[in-house]
Amino acid sequence: MQLQRIMMSLARFMAILGGLVLTCLILLTCISVLGRGINTFLHSGMMQNTMPGLADTLLGTGVGPVLGDYELVEAGIAFSIFAFLPFCQITAGHATVDIFTSRLSVKVNRFIQMVVEIVFAVVLIVIAMRLYEGMMAKMGLKDTPAILKLFGDKGGLFMSETSQLLQFPLWWAYGLSLIAAIVAATVGVYMAFVRIGEFFSNRTVVESAGVDH
Repeated sequence: MQLQRIMMSLARFMAILGGLVLTCLILLTCISVLGRGINTFLHSGMMQNTMPGLADTLLGTGVGPVLGDYELVEAGIAFSIFAFLPFCQITAGHATVDIFTSRLSVKVNRFIQMVVEIVFAVVLIVIAMRLYEGMMAKMGLKDTPAILKLFGDKGGLFMSETSQLLQFPLWWAYGLSLIAAIVAATVGVYMAFVRIGEFFSNRTVVESAGVDH
């Protein structure tokens, strides 16, 4: 199916993007932890007593934890989670507990899958909506009259909330997560229709790849 290929390509792209972001966050965390460890060592009594000149020189280079590492990891992890959801949805990769359902008929299992996918779709739509509301709030536009949204007066664009250390607008993080959440919701709705079609046509379109427990 053409639509299946489009959705799969979109989900795979988001998963790869999420993986790249997650890899960057891992490297960032490692560098930050290493810098913090070196900084602590250079401030230690042993270094200050035995090689104070070298220690001060190295400290003067700014070695230490990455500024705002926590803020970057917080924003990046949120995006990565939402970026992985579409691929997990379209491949039916969610963990499943089939101790009870494995004894049921195929028709009943199709019905359960259909209900689960519909619930997933609704939840993903609600999450996307709440992320949008959160983004608007961080931009200072949630309760702002339309005219002020255009011109950025009090409570407008120039009143957006920023992070504590890096001072980047928090709505950037919300916006990136919102994009991924919209893709996840779109794929979720598609999968809901797929499961509805499977139930009424009594045929399998997407095989479950879930982790059974």
